Amino acid sequence: MKKFKILIPVYNDWESLIKLLNEVNKEVQDIAKVEFHCIVVNDASTAKPPEIKVPKNIRTLQIINMKQNKGHARCNAFAIRYFSKNDDFDHLIVMDGDGEDRPIEIKMLVEKALSDENTSVVAKRIKRSEGFLFQMLYQIHKIITLIFTGKNINFGNYTCLTKSDIKVLSTKESLWSSFSGSVKKHILKLNTINSIRGERYFGPSKMSLFNLGIHSLSIIAVFKFFVFIRSIILALIIYYFRDHIGFLLFVISITLLVVFNCLIYLVSFRENKKDFLNSVENMGDTKSYTH
Repeated sequence: MKKFKILIPVYNDWESLIKLLNEVNKEVQDIAKVEFHCIVVNDASTAKPPEIKVPKNIRTLQIINMKQNKGHARCNAFAIRYFSKNDDFDHLIVMDGDGEDRPIEIKMLVEKALSDENTSVVAKRIKRSEGFLFQMLYQIHKIITLIFTGKNINFGNYTCLTKSDIKVLSTKESLWSSFSGSVKKHILKLNTINSIRGERYFGPSKMSLFNLGIHSLSIIAVFKFFVFIRSIILALIIYYFRDHIGFLLFVISITLLVVFNCLIYLVSFRENKKDFLNSVENMGDTKSYTH
């Protein structure tokens, strides 16, 4: 019997969590020879969590209460550190708690993971459900990321990680700033499934355009050395063609490159190794639910 743990970070959105658990319960009922356990990381929610009934196809539910709010990405980073010292599972599924990571795709993740048990699986986003502006900015982010890092990062948190890859990630401070960037950089082989980004169960997205920008820069900053090298190459190309593009465009292009690299440098300070390695100290009490 294989044991899969499902990691779900939550901040106040308990209504979505309950719906998500029920949806997960429906999707895993026909998966044979696998047991599922859910771990919810409560990111110091101000809303009191309700009493939760564990659905019948989920063996156990554990809520880990954090002392201080650290944000979505750092909840995942803490959990990776926490699980790296825990051997009572075979795979860890990481997913958002708001419905955007669709439970209907869990079966595909599990099947792909079981077909190649030594390789982690990521849910490659082939379609999104957000509005036009968000989707346009997301495509711009992907293009900029590809140009400056050489990486096509087409997945988010929705992944199924092996224990060996969890141990690798648990030592990388970049995980404290960006989950998907760290996975892409430090896990050399990844299998994929096609994933359609779902709609939130309740309410609008909490991510502002500013936070979206920080999120994008955080992913790119994981590859800051490559960004610097590629920026130098791009600056040399721009300099070579300076007579063709004109002085004004030349100055604007070089200025944008400098500003971009400064932003990447500043955002890279989010990768706080000390805070990451000591993240377990922010762990408060836990509550376990069983049938």
